[in-house]
Amino acid sequence: MPMSADGFTAETVFNQIIGYTYNDLILLPRYFDFEAGDVELKTRLTKNISMQLPFVSSPMDTVTEERMAIYMALLGGIGILHYNNKINEQVEMVRKVKRFENGFINEPVVLSPNHRIQDILDIKKKSGFSGIPITEDGTTNTKLIGIVTGRDIDFEKDVNKKLKEVMTTELVTAKVGINLSDANNILKTKKVGKLPIVDNEGKLRALVARTDLLKNRDFPLATKDKNKQLRVGAAVSTREEDKERVEELYKSGVDVLVIDSAQGYNKYQIDALRYIKRKYPDIDVICGNIVTEEQAEGLLKEGADGLRIGMGPGSICTTQETMASGRPQATAVYHTAKVAYNYNVPVIADGGISVIGHIMKALSFGAESVMMGGLLAGTIESPGEYVYKDGMRLKKYRGMASLDAMKDGGAKRYFADNESIKVSQGVSGAVTDRGGLSDFIPYLSQGLKHAFQDVGARSIPELRDFMRSGKLKLQVRSASSIKEGGVHDLYLADKTFL
Repeated sequence: MPMSADGFTAETVFNQIIGYTYNDLILLPRYFDFEAGDVELKTRLTKNISMQLPFVSSPMDTVTEERMAIYMALLGGIGILHYNNKINEQVEMVRKVKRFENGFINEPVVLSPNHRIQDILDIKKKSGFSGIPITEDGTTNTKLIGIVTGRDIDFEKDVNKKLKEVMTTELVTAKVGINLSDANNILKTKKVGKLPIVDNEGKLRALVARTDLLKNRDFPLATKDKNKQLRVGAAVSTREEDKERVEELYKSGVDVLVIDSAQGYNKYQIDALRYIKRKYPDIDVICGNIVTEEQAEGLLKEGADGLRIGMGPGSICTTQETMASGRPQATAVYHTAKVAYNYNVPVIADGGISVIGHIMKALSFGAESVMMGGLLAGTIESPGEYVYKDGMRLKKYRGMASLDAMKDGGAKRYFADNESIKVSQGVSGAVTDRGGLSDFIPYLSQGLKHAFQDVGARSIPELRDFMRSGKLKLQVRSASSIKEGGVHDLYLADKTFL
């Protein structure tokens, strides 16, 4: 290996017999003359879809359903809906994202007057909010008759008391059709925390919350289509029966399809890609997962609009151990991105992302966005309920090749849905609470901008040019240097994100 006083080029590092993960490498800093706020993180998901931030949520059933997809798009990225569900369920998720109106909660949680305070407390523990509208029968099919907020129950000691005894019945409401600005004015002038939106029959149709308006008043980075609707993607399998799923997703207005295979360079994926591009030529298709130049070349020649890179680097994935197949993620991203660059097609680095530094390295090695699973699984917007263990607030997170996920439909991704014996390539576990995306995504974005500043790059295309030209230098790290670069030699350390 040719020696340099200040590190080595990516070409030199990655053209060795050794494969590298993100932690194996460090970027060398360069001169800069700009503020972190000057960094532009706009990027591409596919040949035809742009985003303001390089963040994509993974199509896993403990990561991305409609709520995750809505907030990922609002904040500048995009969510890919999982397919461990019936066709109509996934289609309805797409429609909910597409119908979403900023500021309006279109399907609020409701209870009946005969529910108890404990039910409110359970909802608050699970979902983080406590202002619950009360209807005659606890559904949106009957009239709104009251609301219970924290002020109504804060000093109530009897958790079994019925809500009809504590609910507020003198309600400030607005009619269906009100715009967000007028709704906000009502909230301010009437000094209420929740504004129910009702129809002519008095039935609840939506809810506007002061906390949401204060937190999410503006989403200038939102990823939207030409009709100003939020963009959303959906995963599909290569199975013949998923042709119906593709058709229904297309009708629902989905923006991009992800053909979801653990090893994506195969006859079935190519057949699925050809079918979709022939029948629905105006929809972008992301193919994967792959890790080699040969795989990338094969799928790009067939017309893939984006590539998903990674086999086995995820925190809950055991593919490399179980199947003895895959590639260290940093090396995989570099080599596939090198081929995709010649086709002007972006690649998504999928898996192995647990800190901001990993995102920075993935983008430095040629990815135009990163797909995150575990990093987002503990947020409020991810599916599932919070649980407590040893004083920690946790959410369930499972690999799509874990046995329980395969039983729910994930086996299609591993071509094992028709096999009587299932061999898992992943595990189930839990991740710690990361709060809401409205705080977490800006945190990731700001940290990433500082990382760009350190290497003197003002944008993702400029960073990629630095890597290709050799201006960006790397250094391979020893085990001791990896330890040195993290927290060490302390009696106590607080590693909270926010």
